[in-house]
Amino acid sequence: MRVAGLPVLAWTNGAASADVDDDAGELRLRASAGVDWSNDPLSGPGQHRASLLGFRPSGDFALSARVRVVGERSTFDAAALGLWCDEDHWAKLCFEYSPAGQAMVVSVVTNGFSDDCNSTVVEEPFTHLRVARLGSAYAFHASTDGARWDFVRLFRVHTDVAPVVGFLAQAPMGTTCDARFDAIRFTDVAPAHLRDGS
Repeated sequence: MRVAGLPVLAWTNGAASADVDDDAGELRLRASAGVDWSNDPLSGPGQHRASLLGFRPSGDFALSARVRVVGERSTFDAAALGLWCDEDHWAKLCFEYSPAGQAMVVSVVTNGFSDDCNSTVVEEPFTHLRVARLGSAYAFHASTDGARWDFVRLFRVHTDVAPVVGFLAQAPMGTTCDARFDAIRFTDVAPAHLRDGS
């Protein structure tokens, strides 16, 4: 699959539902019922049925998009940017629906088990998300306008496998999640400063 400004995209965990509206510059992913990525730190079963649509960049980079979910939402459904190495090494930055009925920025980093962290509540029907690589580290940011970026997380993934980076839709407790991504930007230059809004 092709999206303007990006390398050719491919699925990590088997084909899922996606299409591109070239006129609107929008990528649309629809999650199947019950799909998610999760390595439960409470020793529950792992879940890796969601599939990332992405590409494998080399060197430093930044990938950002405006994300939203269309239609009714269910608990933990999300439109997300993510990176995938294997079932024990991955990370995702989500526009997720909480058990309290709030849309939130949520990040998950997995090195064996998942480290799950809620960030800010989002009042608008969309948010901007960004994942960047700086050498051996990765950074997550979120933004209300795609111009000023708020720091969410800095981390490493403990593997030498180069990740696939891209777009994800999940619906662990619902029948579907209609995730939309536009204002997509990719550059081979990472942010110079992680905490100054740039």
